[in-house]
Amino acid sequence: MKTQKRNLSVVIAAAVMGVVCAGGAVGVAAAQTAGEQPARSVLLGAGDDAWRMGRSAALLAILDEHVEWMLRENPVMASGRGDKRYNDRLEDPSPEAISRRLAEQTDRLARLSELERSGWSEADHVDADLLRFELQSAAAGARFHGEHTPVNGRNGPQVWLPQMGDQLPFFGPQDYADFAARLEAVPRQIEQHIRNMRAGLEAGRVPPRVVMAGAVEQCRVLAGGAEAPTLSPFYGPYRALPADDANAARARKAIAEGIAPAFARLGDFLEKEYLPRCRESIAVSEGVDGIAAYDFALRDHTTLDVTAERVHEIGVSEVARIRAEMMEVIARTDWPRADEKPSDALHAAFLEYLRTDSRFYCTSEEELLAGYRNICKLMDAELPKLFSMLPRLTYGVREIPPFAAKNSPTAYYYRGSLKAGIPAWFMANTYRLDQRPKYEMVALALHEAVPGHHLQVALHEELEGVHPFRTMNWFTAYGEGWALYAERLGLEVGEGAKGLYTDPYDDFGRLTYEMWRACRLVVDTGMHAKGWSRQRAIDFMLNNTGLSALNIEREVDRYIAWPGQATAYKMGELKIRELRGRAESVLGARFDVRAFHEAVLGAGPLPLPALEERVLRWIDAASKVE
Repeated sequence: MKTQKRNLSVVIAAAVMGVVCAGGAVGVAAAQTAGEQPARSVLLGAGDDAWRMGRSAALLAILDEHVEWMLRENPVMASGRGDKRYNDRLEDPSPEAISRRLAEQTDRLARLSELERSGWSEADHVDADLLRFELQSAAAGARFHGEHTPVNGRNGPQVWLPQMGDQLPFFGPQDYADFAARLEAVPRQIEQHIRNMRAGLEAGRVPPRVVMAGAVEQCRVLAGGAEAPTLSPFYGPYRALPADDANAARARKAIAEGIAPAFARLGDFLEKEYLPRCRESIAVSEGVDGIAAYDFALRDHTTLDVTAERVHEIGVSEVARIRAEMMEVIARTDWPRADEKPSDALHAAFLEYLRTDSRFYCTSEEELLAGYRNICKLMDAELPKLFSMLPRLTYGVREIPPFAAKNSPTAYYYRGSLKAGIPAWFMANTYRLDQRPKYEMVALALHEAVPGHHLQVALHEELEGVHPFRTMNWFTAYGEGWALYAERLGLEVGEGAKGLYTDPYDDFGRLTYEMWRACRLVVDTGMHAKGWSRQRAIDFMLNNTGLSALNIEREVDRYIAWPGQATAYKMGELKIRELRGRAESVLGARFDVRAFHEAVLGAGPLPLPALEERVLRWIDAASKVE
């Protein structure tokens, strides 16, 4: 699932939908009058306030204020959630807006801390603790100025903004007019990003040069809209309209005269001014903010007070455990050498076999997408065995847009919205089919679609009886930990002993995906805290996972660009599996996997310590039921 660094707590909420939130954009369009849109967000209940009974009025006021603030400061996110009050605006990444938001968050945190908690309900305590976590994290992260480095080859306005129209609802002329206003604001957003990056240059806060690969090329592609605006990805929503439609004409003008030249300027700036001053070192700890930046990233993404050394140790241990399981699966395959004695050399030879034999690769984009769709249908039918509550929002499978595919990961998830009438999407990369092995497809589909990201994210948006704030959070360790845990659930459905992993090569693919996440603990901490080189990280993953060479290079560059984020997957999955193990041990024959999953998912996204508290309370209550 694509996400973005949390410079503000609000950015994380936008990131849940898998959209890289390029750092925001400048406010545009004149504010709509109060008469045109409701004064209160549709997300705050629209009059259905039964869940507010018995809650602290003072706390609810702060939570309501925070939700309104999140939507106002993230208008694209608001549109994606069915709130149209800010439909013609983009986010503001200016230093003035960032300072204002930080001051507002600091004030909100102070008022939250002053509340008297006596007599509060459990929901009050959970909501207050979650909001405190968000606000404290935003305050702690502000010193690292994420707005200074908004662009790299995987992330930035040149990646996210062109896909914005695909993730928003268009039901009538006003929606198209509002989106045209957003398109007209894009050049001002781009100029602000350039100013922010210049401020980063002055402060010495620049990214490693290696992660910038592809960014200039992406800008050049978008600059081509000057000659052919109807071919621009920004024009996508208007292709359903007649060519003489006034809003379509307005969009073409915005693309040709505003957006395309703006991306040409961004490309020139990156190529001539920015790239020459990017650093050769890859570790965030070697940047101007030192090891403190990495320590913060680990805490922010894992939601744990954990050191880089401890994360590294856990990774090394997990790599050894998974390697042993891999050797057992190799023995079950039809590989001619499968019956040989397990060894490092045999493991390396098997990986080479997987990477080079054409039987493991699709021959067309259609075959790859059809394969993913079939896996999703199989898992859809099995969900009632594992879950007592399922989301109503539909999802589909489609390819990552060609302009973004080269520098994108194997797949990611775009959230939809039941309220806004937007389906969710499992986005699959069809670039370089010889690097997209079939044996990874089951695990990947379960991770991105169901029972992974789609089930969890859509279910959380549809939660009832909780404050909307709870549905707008995103904690990497929780969300990605769940999706990794979900890959393993494929073993528990179907008719065979290995569930959906009926082919031993698919089962090896599951293990190589788990190994991939274990290796992240080692290489992420290795590069950012222990002096590892990029090549050492690549070699470590080549030697231990079945991932293709191209995928591994893209992954390692991702870890360089996004310190700490990749460690959260395995740390979160380990916590969920630990909690399930406790539940099975205490409850024995009374353990109900559907009830366990409801305990994990039923309160919305949580930091891992809060998740542990919730599940332990459930175990205690379940153990007392006769």
